[in-house]
Amino acid sequence: MIKIPQFFAISALAVSVISVTGNFSPLKAQQQKTEEQKVQLMFVQTADNIKTDNQTIRLVNVNAQTVYFADRPVRLAGHITTPEYMKEWTASAGSDNFKNDPPNATLSVYEKGQPQNSVVVIEISNPVIDGKDIVYNYKVIEGAMPKSGGQSALFIDWIGAGGGVGPGFHGVGVGTRGVGVYGGYGGPLR
Repeated sequence: MIKIPQFFAISALAVSVISVTGNFSPLKAQQQKTEEQKVQLMFVQTADNIKTDNQTIRLVNVNAQTVYFADRPVRLAGHITTPEYMKEWTASAGSDNFKNDPPNATLSVYEKGQPQNSVVVIEISNPVIDGKDIVYNYKVIEGAMPKSGGQSALFIDWIGAGGGVGPGFHGVGVGTRGVGVYGGYGGPLR
């Protein structure tokens, strides 16, 4: 039979061993690794229609909000005003901003009489807000740019929150992004 003082001593030892080994568990290491990973945001702009020529695309009557989202390891979504989004194209966004490293984007355009939306992959640059429109310069990467179309969505490539997310990605701080931003006004949306 274990005496009460020995029972407490053995219990205390067991708790100590469990707490020490718990700090070095593979699960704990994975959680720390996940926390160190950078959030990578993708943006979406929607417009009533588009107009294009050989160098520019005009998102006509673009939504006043630019939607952003991220997937694993931190799932989140939210929106910012389009003028706030435009700051990602300036030096104030950091040295690795959209102006210095223009993003790829996928444009999906409804064209009346077509069985499916037209889809084209482009590189966008030099955005300008013109009234309720945004005008970008573009280079086609894949597909054919429609000359015009109806309801459109522009899916804009990654930008990394906090910077330093590696080659091919943009790194800028989260700062003033809207509700639902990890490190911004709220926590991640699930």
